[in-house]
Amino acid sequence: MSVLMTLRIQGDPKGIESTDPMTLETVVRRAKQHGLISHHFYGSDKEVLVVDEWPDEASFEAFFAESPEVAEMMRRAGVTVEPRPEFWRHLDVGDDVG
Repeated sequence: MSVLMTLRIQGDPKGIESTDPMTLETVVRRAKQHGLISHHFYGSDKEVLVVDEWPDEASFEAFFAESPEVAEMMRRAGVTVEPRPEFWRHLDVGDDVG
């Protein structure tokens, strides 16, 4: 069963939004090679939230280890404390929508 990965980043979302599209394309291509199922960025005034779905934690960890571009994106957003990914498993309680 897949896992949801969330990553909260204290920083400026505009730094992420200004990332070169070619860099984003490279990162997404690599992520898909590692099994990425879905990916979304969200932002508030001073924080970025990454929400991904991966086959398992190991797939994300392998992708992240091979992606120096992610560190550069975080630097551009002004991140000074390394964020820690959190992994979530689906709870099958019969109330899913969508």
